[in-house]
Amino acid sequence: MSLGKNLSKYRKMNNFSQEELAFQVGVSRQTISKWEQDEVVPNVNQVKRLSEIYHFDLDVLVDDDQVMKEIKKVMNNTNFKNVDHVNWTNVWSKKYPVLGTYQEVVNVEKYGKQIRQMFEEIEHTYHYSKLDSMLVLKDILAQEWKKYK
Repeated sequence: MSLGKNLSKYRKMNNFSQEELAFQVGVSRQTISKWEQDEVVPNVNQVKRLSEIYHFDLDVLVDDDQVMKEIKKVMNNTNFKNVDHVNWTNVWSKKYPVLGTYQEVVNVEKYGKQIRQMFEEIEHTYHYSKLDSMLVLKDILAQEWKKYK
């Protein structure tokens, strides 16, 4: 993926408009647009500022494939014995920075309670195991995401 496409992807993932991001970086909205269209490339200081805003390493912006390689490495080194000791939020937040920061702003308790209620309803209504109930909820969420996009 090109640098411009990565810049656009991470800006949108963090719910920034081009104007908002431009203000934080100290450039114009047009500059952000040109970066995202691969017309020009941000300088080193600007890329560093972007990595600070998004809370991840410079490599993530420059080489999205490197991030996936790191995630795959963790997955390959995970087995049934150590899977519960892996901080998956930390691992995936390298690719999706919002996972590392949402707990500070989202009412996790509120949404967690709603999800637990749905989980238990599926489990009891359809007599599914806990694992099967979780997989059903994940699949429903994925289907809804496709409709939402």
